[in-house]
Amino acid sequence: MDAAIAVLPGDGIGSEVTAEGVRALEAIAAKFGHSFRFESALLGGAAIDATGEALPAATLAVCERADAVLLGAVGGPKWSDPNAAVRPEQGLLGLRKALGLFANLRPVVPHPAVLDASPIKAELLHGVDIMVVRELTGGIYFGEKRRTAAEATDVCRYSVLEIERVVRLAAELARARRRKLTSVDKANVLETSRLWRSIVERILPAEFPEVQFEHMLVDSAAMHLLKRPRDFDVIVTENMFGDILTDEASMLVGSLGLLPSASLGAKGRGGLFEPIHGSAPDIAGRGIANPYATILSAAMLLRYSLHLETEARALEAAVSAAVVSGALPADLSAPGATPVTTRAAGDAVLAAI
Repeated sequence: MDAAIAVLPGDGIGSEVTAEGVRALEAIAAKFGHSFRFESALLGGAAIDATGEALPAATLAVCERADAVLLGAVGGPKWSDPNAAVRPEQGLLGLRKALGLFANLRPVVPHPAVLDASPIKAELLHGVDIMVVRELTGGIYFGEKRRTAAEATDVCRYSVLEIERVVRLAAELARARRRKLTSVDKANVLETSRLWRSIVERILPAEFPEVQFEHMLVDSAAMHLLKRPRDFDVIVTENMFGDILTDEASMLVGSLGLLPSASLGAKGRGGLFEPIHGSAPDIAGRGIANPYATILSAAMLLRYSLHLETEARALEAAVSAAVVSGALPADLSAPGATPVTTRAAGDAVLAAI
């Protein structure tokens, strides 16, 4: 296969972890006889510094002609002024919208070799395998915003189409897994959640009768994620709830440094793949960032945009082998142990490939 991959390092540790993601993809291409072409572009704070825009037109053009996009992270204290006209996060939100990406997939699978890195009891983590599907284009993040000296307003809005398409995608994933879907909302308070719940109840029995589904309020879901995580298979929820719940779920695997994500649209190619951790400016440039979430995001890129399942599994197995071998960055290493560098962790993955 010949494929074009846009690489957006972004800010902070983004350039360090995406470099390892690219190296891993190059190794997979060499092993399986593919040709991957990489083109880098600016996004976020780096783009603001260079062009005054968080999402320059040139960057969007690179992404639109690519088969997939690999992203590092955006943001940092340098651009955190709440009154700034342009902020790094606007670039990411704008890119998702421009590419038509409406579903964010975040797998949560604790690795047996590093269960001690989690604050959750190990006996609760065995067998946990969760896919969280977060809606990306609607909700409070994209609603009308107003602010005066006396008050501020953020409108939470959802359309039927926005809910239908993400629910269908989540149900399709559940059908291919353990056939259980948990829809998370706040229907006891929010009208958008009541609409969400009614659409789930219409679509699931009619189109996915083999998938068992349940509704769960977001506060209850937050509790049960830590109390009985094995009970979940696929979770589907709206934008803000998904953002919060997946950061909470990172505690099941012990670190944000192990959690990848995929943002998908209606077409088969052109997805956006990124680790869910932030730009970590406090450790940027020190060579100690954990690249595994980015490399696992590259595996999701292979699976969902390039449709290379064997290659995706090979890359995931290589990350697992690296972890088992003891190549643990600082966020995963035990107290007193010597952590590996970002580059050394990438080397361990390449050796396993």
